[in-house]
Amino acid sequence: MAASVAATARRLRRAIRRSPAWRGLSHRPLSSEPPAAKASAVRAAFLNFFRDRHGHRLVPSASVRPRGDPSLLFVNAGMNQFKPIFLGTVDPRSEMAGFRRVANSQKCVRAGGHHNDLEDVGRDLSHHTFFEMLGNWAFGGEYFKEEACNMAWELLTQVYGIPEERLWVSYFDGDPKAGLDPDLETRDIWLSLGVPASRVLSFGPQENFWEMGDTGPCGPCTEIHYDLAGGVGAPQLIELWNLVFMQHNRETDGSLQPLPQRHVDTGMGLERLVAVLQGKHSTYDTDLFSPLLNAIQQGCRAPPYLGRVGVADEGRTDTAYRVVADHIRTLSVCISDGVFPGMSGPPLVLRRILRRAVRFSMEILKAPPGFLGSLVPIVVETLGDAYPELQRNSAQIANLVSEDEAAFLASLERGRRIIDRTLRTLGPSDMFPAEVAWSLSLCGDLGLPLDMVELMLEEKGVQLDSAGLERLAQEEAQHRARQAEPVQKQGLWLDVHALGELQRQGVPPTDDSPKYNYSLRPSGSYEFGTCEAQVLQLYTEDGTAVASVGKGQRCGLLLDRTNFYAEQGGQASDRGYLVRAGQEDVLFPVARAQVCGGFILHEAVAPECLQIGDQVQLHVDETWRLGCMAKHTATHLLNWALRQTLGPGTEQQGSHLNPEQLRLDVTTQTPLTPEQLRAVENTVQEAVGQDEAVYMEEVPLALTAQVPGLRSLDEVYPDPVRVVSVGVPVAHALDPASQAALQTSVELCCGTHLLRTGAVGDLVIIGDRQLSKGTTRLLAVTGEQAQQARELGQSLAQEVKAATERLSQGSRDVAEALRLSKDIGRLIEAVETAVMPQWQRRELLATVKMLQRRANTAIRKLQMGQAAKKTQELLERHLKGPLIVDTVSAESLSVLVKVVRQLCEQAPSTSVLLLSPQPMGKVLCACQVAQGAMPTFTAEAWALAVCSHMGGKAWGSRVVAQGTGSTTDLEAALSIARTYALSQL
Repeated sequence: MAASVAATARRLRRAIRRSPAWRGLSHRPLSSEPPAAKASAVRAAFLNFFRDRHGHRLVPSASVRPRGDPSLLFVNAGMNQFKPIFLGTVDPRSEMAGFRRVANSQKCVRAGGHHNDLEDVGRDLSHHTFFEMLGNWAFGGEYFKEEACNMAWELLTQVYGIPEERLWVSYFDGDPKAGLDPDLETRDIWLSLGVPASRVLSFGPQENFWEMGDTGPCGPCTEIHYDLAGGVGAPQLIELWNLVFMQHNRETDGSLQPLPQRHVDTGMGLERLVAVLQGKHSTYDTDLFSPLLNAIQQGCRAPPYLGRVGVADEGRTDTAYRVVADHIRTLSVCISDGVFPGMSGPPLVLRRILRRAVRFSMEILKAPPGFLGSLVPIVVETLGDAYPELQRNSAQIANLVSEDEAAFLASLERGRRIIDRTLRTLGPSDMFPAEVAWSLSLCGDLGLPLDMVELMLEEKGVQLDSAGLERLAQEEAQHRARQAEPVQKQGLWLDVHALGELQRQGVPPTDDSPKYNYSLRPSGSYEFGTCEAQVLQLYTEDGTAVASVGKGQRCGLLLDRTNFYAEQGGQASDRGYLVRAGQEDVLFPVARAQVCGGFILHEAVAPECLQIGDQVQLHVDETWRLGCMAKHTATHLLNWALRQTLGPGTEQQGSHLNPEQLRLDVTTQTPLTPEQLRAVENTVQEAVGQDEAVYMEEVPLALTAQVPGLRSLDEVYPDPVRVVSVGVPVAHALDPASQAALQTSVELCCGTHLLRTGAVGDLVIIGDRQLSKGTTRLLAVTGEQAQQARELGQSLAQEVKAATERLSQGSRDVAEALRLSKDIGRLIEAVETAVMPQWQRRELLATVKMLQRRANTAIRKLQMGQAAKKTQELLERHLKGPLIVDTVSAESLSVLVKVVRQLCEQAPSTSVLLLSPQPMGKVLCACQVAQGAMPTFTAEAWALAVCSHMGGKAWGSRVVAQGTGSTTDLEAALSIARTYALSQL
C-alpha cells in the first residue's frame, strides 16, 4: 500500500504543477477542463498517507446527526465522535476504547447553534453549511507534538507537493493570567523542520488555545497557513490545518489541571485544501462544486457562473449559484443520515436550508419546478464513493427534496405576491409594515419565516418595521400567557349569552367533518385538502359580536364549515391560515380553534378588513397537524400497551398531546417499575414496526356498548360516535364474537390519526410521576425525538460504565479522586435532566448514586492518608511550641482542615493556622485554636483577620475556622497570622 501512496503523491504533484496559482479573486468563468487534482484523490491521499506510512486506523465518518450529544444540532467537527475518549467516558469494553492512531474524513454541518454559517453562504467564496474535515488523532499519548508536526509537514510538502515557502505556522504564545507558558516546544519543532523563524508566528489563547467547551479537555494548538500571495506583495494567509495538543483539563472553577493522558486532535478542511491544490480562487471553483454549478446552469438556462460577490454580482446570480450548490449537498448528506426537514431542532434548520435553496433557485435562477431534486444524483456522483450511504439512499433523498420543494413553492409565490402588493402601497421612505410580515410568519409550514421575509425585503432595498415586530412579539407572548389561563378567563370565548343569541338567530353548529379529509400519497406522505367556507359571525377579543373587523385586529370567526381540528379530547388545536375568495394574497393567520357549544371559534389576526358573508378558504398547518396525528395514534398504542403489560384494570384518566410530546394519565396499583416501562415501550415498538392500518369510522353509539375491551373515557359521546381501531377494520372490531378489541387498540375518539402506525417511528417514555395514589402520569415522545432520546440514553449509559471502571481502578491521589467525584456529580445531574428513556434513567440513577457514595468514601480515605502524611512533615519542621503558622499544598479545604485537626490532636497545646496556595492566585485558609488559649483567642477571629487581608472571607467557630482569599504575597499573609496570634496569646 505504501507504493500506492507514493504513486498518488506523484500524480498530485504533477497535477499541481499544471494548475495555476491561487492568487486571489478572479472573475473568470469556470474552466470546462476537468480539475487537475481531483478532490477524491486529495481525500484518498490523506487517508492512505496516515494508514500506510504511519499505521493509523481508518474509521468511517460518523453521521452528521449527533449520537447522544444534545449540546449539538449537527456534528460540526471531526472530533465529535471521539469526545468520550477525550472526556474519559468511553466504555472500556467498546471498540473505541482500543483506538490509538485514527484518521478519517468526517462529514460536518455548521448551520444553527454555536457554529452557524448559514447566513454567510453565498455572500462570499468560502463559507459552506456542509464540509468535510480531514483529521488524524493520537489517543493516550500514542504520539504527541513532534510526531504530529512531522506528519503534517511531510504530507503537505512531500505528498501534496505544496512549496515550503508558501507555508506559515503559528503556535501558542502563552497566557500569564492562566499560568500557561508559551509553547516553545512546538516552535522549536517547526524551526527544526526548516521553517524560517520569520514564518513562525505566535498568538495568544484566542487564536492558539483550543477548548472543547466551558469545561473539559483543552490545550494549545498550532496552525499551518497557506500564503495565497505566493511571495508577491504582503502575505495573504489562510488556515489549512489545525493541530490541537490536548494536555489540560478546564475545571468547573476555571482552573487548568494536567490531563492524565494526552491526545492529538487535528482537522483540515478538504474544500479549502482542494482549492489550494487545484490553484483555484474559491472552494466553489473546485471539482467538488463545478459539476453542480454546471448542472445548475444547464437546468436553469441561467448565465454562466462567474464567481462574483457583493455589488459586482448583479442580480445576485452568482450568489444564488453558491447557495443552491452548497444547500443541495447539505440536504443530501443530512437526509442520507436520517435528518429530515421538520418542525424543531435539526429538522427545522434543514427545512430552512431547503426553503432558502428553493427561493434562490426559483426567484433568481428561474429554475423549473422539481429542479432541486434533479441535483441529488450529481451530489451522489461527487461524494458517493466516500460516503456510500448517499448511494444507498439517493432515491429517497431526491423524492423527499422534490416533495418539500413542491410544498413550499406555492407558499413562496404567495409570499412574494403579498410583499410586492404591499410595496406598491408604500411611499419611498416607508418601512414595510410589521403586521404583514407577522401574518406571513404565523402561518406555520405554509408561511415564511421572518428571517426569509427580511432577506427578501433587503434584496429590494426596503427596511422592515423592527420596532413594530417587537411589539407584536410581546403581544403574542402576552396572548399565549392568557391562553394558559382557565377557559372562562379568556376573551375569545362564546359564553352562554353569545351561544343563546346564535341559537335565537338559527345559526347551525359548525360542520367540522372536513377535518377528516386527508389521505396518503403513494410516496407515503400525507395530502390535506382545503376547505371552502363562509363567515357567519365575527367577535372582538372581549367576545363582542361585530359585523366586521379591521386591519391588525385579533378576532374570533364562526364559519359554516371548517377543516380545523378544535382542541378537544386532549388533542391540541390545529393552526394555519385562511384567505378570502378572490384575494389569495392576503393571509389571515389562525392560531387556534375552540369548540363552544357545537360551534367552532377560530382565533385569527386580520391583516385587512374581514366581514360577515365573506367567502374564505382554509389551510391547516400540515406539519403541525401531522405531528398531532402521530402523537394521538401513539397515545392509543401506549394506552393499549399499558393494559397488555399491567393488566386490563389499567384505565386511562386523561391525556394531552401536541406535536412535541404526549401526556397520558392512567390508574395503576403501584408505580411502574423500570422493567414494566421498558416492556410497554417494546410493545408499542412492535406495533409501530408492523406498520398496521388505522381504521376510523362513525357508528351508532349503541353498537359500542357491549364490545369486550373497547376503551372509552367516562364522558358523554356523540351519536354516532367515531371509533379508531388499529390493525382491524371497525366492523370486525365491534363484533362481540371477534374479541378483536382485546387484542389491539380500539377506542372511541374524535381525534385525527395516522392512517398507518409506521409513521409514529418510535416511542419513548421520558418521564413518569405519581399524581396521586393510584394515578400515574406518563410523558412520551415519538419519531426523531424518541430516537434521539434512545441515543442520549445509550451515551449516558456508556459514561456510567466508564465511571464505574475508573472507580474500580482507584485514584492515585486526592486530586484525581475529587475529579472523579465531580464527574460523577455532573453525570447524576445529566441523567436526572436528560430527555431519555425513563426506565433507563431509573437504572442509571441507582448506579451513579451508588458510585457517588463509593467515590466519597475513597476521597475521605485518601484525604485522611494525605493529611496524616502532611501532618508528620509539619511536625518535623516545627519544634513544640504554642503556635504553628505555615503553608502546605492541599487540593481542597477539606484536606486542609483535616491536616489542622490532626496537628492539634498530636500537639494539643498548639494553635495552628495553615494556608494553601491554589491556581489563579487563590489561597485556602484553615485554623484551630488550642483549648488553653481561649476565650480571648478564637479561631473565627484569627481566620477573619488573615482572609480579610487577602480580600476574602472566613467562617467557623471559636475552635475551628476556615476561609479563602487571593494573594501573591503569601509571606505577608503568614506574617499577619503570626502577629495576630501572638497579640492574642
